[in-house]
Amino acid sequence: MRTVDHVADEVVGAGRIERLPQRVQDALGELAGAAKEGLLALSVGVGLGVLHEIMEAEVDEVVGPKGRHDPDRAAVRHGHESGEVTLGGRRVPVSRPRARTADGEREVELDTYAHFAARDQLADVMLERMLAGVSTRRYARTGEPVGSDIDEVARSTSKSAVSREFVSRTREHLIDLMSRPLGDLCLAVVMLDGIELKGRCCVVCLGIDTDGIKHPLGLWDGSTENATVATTLLSNLTGRGLDVDQGVLVVLDGGKALRKAVNDVFGVHTPVQRCVRHKERNVLDHLPEHQRDTVRRRLRVLADELARTDPGAAASLREGMDETLTITRLGVTGQLKRTLASTNPCESMIETVRRTSRNVKRWKNGDMCLRWTAAGMLEAEQQFRKIIGFNDLAKLAIAVEQDVAAKRAAAFTRQPLNASPTAAPEVAATTV
Repeated sequence: MRTVDHVADEVVGAGRIERLPQRVQDALGELAGAAKEGLLALSVGVGLGVLHEIMEAEVDEVVGPKGRHDPDRAAVRHGHESGEVTLGGRRVPVSRPRARTADGEREVELDTYAHFAARDQLADVMLERMLAGVSTRRYARTGEPVGSDIDEVARSTSKSAVSREFVSRTREHLIDLMSRPLGDLCLAVVMLDGIELKGRCCVVCLGIDTDGIKHPLGLWDGSTENATVATTLLSNLTGRGLDVDQGVLVVLDGGKALRKAVNDVFGVHTPVQRCVRHKERNVLDHLPEHQRDTVRRRLRVLADELARTDPGAAASLREGMDETLTITRLGVTGQLKRTLASTNPCESMIETVRRTSRNVKRWKNGDMCLRWTAAGMLEAEQQFRKIIGFNDLAKLAIAVEQDVAAKRAAAFTRQPLNASPTAAPEVAATTV
């Protein structure tokens, strides 16, 4: 009996479908085929059908019901035309209705089609997948299973199309990053470091405000981590409104170029903390491999001894040694001291740049380096958390301000009364 009842139900169901309009029967047939390829393919089929009905309804709203004459109408139907809408990471062809003004002078834009045809969502999906490590050659394989019929007619998934969208979107992000106004930021710390990109170098800058929030400030490209590149970057920051007159702690590696740039742009009284980790590496690089473990444990007490045995290592150890203790001199202790003793917060951002650009095999030019580095910095910004020990940043800001004021006062008292103060060299701020 169960088998007979089941067959009877199928016959009744088939009879009901046959009584439906032919258009509805065709739509149900298409959905049934899409359902065999999964729920997502079925949803896409339904969604495209709904989109078509919404566009037709908007035409009715703009023009008026079809078949009814309206002498006061402002627009008329103008047939249909092939168009494209964005579906995930691809472009899908659709048939879109058209309308023109009653006098025929111009096209009437339909908001529904304009919204779904925008390419912003497509570019966002491409950017996200590329930064996640998907290569342009394999991009099409990472798309959602929207059905074989859609895949056959989809566009904008080729290697060249993905590359064009990625270049366009990363250039927009680079411009946005390098034109952010910085006048409202109250920074306690500025960190500088460089990233090597197979023959090129980008100097990047990270700011930490008094609440412990990290901000990517900018970047500049050059052949090496030289003073010109660093000076141009810092000048760009001040040109965008970064205020360092009250003082800010600058944390950087042991490079002399970055130190010179800080003096030229931020002033000679700006307190600088040399990264302890970079300092250690700079000293150990002068030593043979078998001595490095011993020297690492006895770094501070070996300065005099190294002067006799390894003069190069001793010179590197002495150079800038006082600035490895700046945060101690400013009274910073505990977790914040460990955080600011190195450029690790900036290194973490740089590591995100390396991860997102790991598939790049050849860096063509400086523009490419800047775009990829800016994209990685903005990707890291989405994952930023407050630095460890942020509760003591307000105290650090006060200590830095007092330290800068004391240095300026001491420099003023040492200046001869009949000597006029020397103007600080001006550095032209450039923008991207």
